[in-house]
Amino acid sequence: MRLNRFSACGIAVLAFAAGSLFTARVYRTEQVRADANRVFELRVYHTVPGKAGALQAEFRDKVSKLFAKHDLEAVGYWAPVDAPVSDNTFIYMLAHPSRDAAKKHWSAFQADPEFQAMIKSQQGEGAKIVEKVDSTYMDPTDFSPLK
Repeated sequence: MRLNRFSACGIAVLAFAAGSLFTARVYRTEQVRADANRVFELRVYHTVPGKAGALQAEFRDKVSKLFAKHDLEAVGYWAPVDAPVSDNTFIYMLAHPSRDAAKKHWSAFQADPEFQAMIKSQQGEGAKIVEKVDSTYMDPTDFSPLK
């Protein structure tokens, strides 16, 4: 009788452990699937010659705070080192939960009164900073360390 109790306890413990491992595996898979739509956006700003520093200041002082406010996750900001692009180029990358989320967050960002005021301040003689923006959405490869 005593052996049967221990056997029953052992079986119960093994069943509990197996169930826990299975549940953890399923939960982990769901987490990966939740991030499967994550997309990155590479943005390259071409400024009026000599205005790359002014654009960096705008991002440092204003835009990065607005990004955070509107759930636009900056991965990093870069300034080219070599001429001639170092004089008029600013690069950054954003991570979005999905393309739909990117569209939603960008819409909210562009409608923000602070952003609208910043754009308005860059209009007029000599105030223009940005000439052109290139935007590229990217999916990480299966071997990418950043996903």
